Amino acid sequence: MTAIRKRTVIFAALFALGFMTQVSAATAQMTKVKVGRTVGGSGFHIPSYVALDKGFFKGEGLDAEFIATTAGVLVRAAIAREIEFVPIPGGGSEAMLKGAPLVFVVGESSISQWTLTTTPDIKRVEDLKGKTIGLERPGQAAYTEIVVVLGKFFSMQPGRDYKVIAFTAETDRVAALINRSIQGASLSFPHAARAEKEGMKVLLRTGDYIPRLGGTFLTHKDFIKEKRDVVKRFVRAMVKAEDYVKANKKGTIEVIQKYFDINDPKVSESIYNQVYDKYSPEMTPEMIRDLFESRTTPELGWPQGKPLPDLEQFVDRSLLNEVFKEMGRKPAK
Repeated sequence: MTAIRKRTVIFAALFALGFMTQVSAATAQMTKVKVGRTVGGSGFHIPSYVALDKGFFKGEGLDAEFIATTAGVLVRAAIAREIEFVPIPGGGSEAMLKGAPLVFVVGESSISQWTLTTTPDIKRVEDLKGKTIGLERPGQAAYTEIVVVLGKFFSMQPGRDYKVIAFTAETDRVAALINRSIQGASLSFPHAARAEKEGMKVLLRTGDYIPRLGGTFLTHKDFIKEKRDVVKRFVRAMVKAEDYVKANKKGTIEVIQKYFDINDPKVSESIYNQVYDKYSPEMTPEMIRDLFESRTTPELGWPQGKPLPDLEQFVDRSLLNEVFKEMGRKPAK
C-alpha cells in the first residue's frame, strides 16, 4: 500500500471515529423521559403524539418514550415516579385531593371530548333505560363523565336505570357497540367518528353539559425540584406541538391516522376538523376549579357540602409562564 493510500485510509478511519463520537455525545446529551398515554389512542392526547412523531420532544433534547396503559395505572406510576409525565387530569385530581404529591404543568384539550355513542335505534337518552352501556372502570374519565351527566341531567343511575360493562380500551367498546353486545358506549371524538362510519350515532357530548380540561399533563412535585429544566423543556415541546396541530392539517392528519389506525381519509379529516382548535397549554384557575368540582360530587363519593381546598397548590404555572415569555407571548392566566 502506498504512503498516500495509507494516509487516506487513516484519515477516513479517524473521520469515522470522530463522527461516531459526536453522535454518541449527542445521544448521551438527550434526556430520557417516559410519557404516559392511554391504550388505543385518545383525542385528548393528539398534541403529545405530534410532539413525539414530529420531533418536538427531540428538538428539546428529550428522548421520549410512550408508555401505554390504563389511566389508573398511569396515575399510580406517576406517584411512584416510574413515569415522568402523565396526561390524566381526572384520576390525577382525585389522587391530589387524597394527598398525592402531583402537580399539573401543561394543558392539552380545553374541552371534554367524550361522547355517549349508541346504536341507531336509541333516539333519546331515556331509551337507554334497561339497556347496557360500555364504560371504562369506575374512577376513570370515560366512566365518570358519562355517569355524572346521566345522573345530574337525566336522573339516571348505573345499576338502577342502566347496566354497565367495563372495557379498558375504546376500540373494544366500538367493537361491542357494532356487534350490538351493548347499546351505548363512552367514546372520545376519534373513536366516535369511526363508530358513526359503521352506522352508530352520537347521542350526546359531555362537553355540552360539563366543563373539562382533557389530557392535562401532571408530574411528581419532586421531579420539578430535581429536574426543573427537563420539565420546562417538556412544556415547551407541548406548546410547539399544539401550535403545530392548529397550523398543519396534513401533518396532524398523518399522526391521527397512525395512532388511531385509520385508513379512510374522510374519517381522519373529520376528526381533525372537530379537534384541531380545541387544544391549549393554559390551565386557567376557572378551568382547574371546574375540573376538581367535576370530581367532587356525591356520585363519586365526595361528601355533600365538603369544601374544596386551595386548588392552586395542585398547579405549577411558572414553567408555562417562562416558556411563553421566551416565545414572546403573554403569560398564562
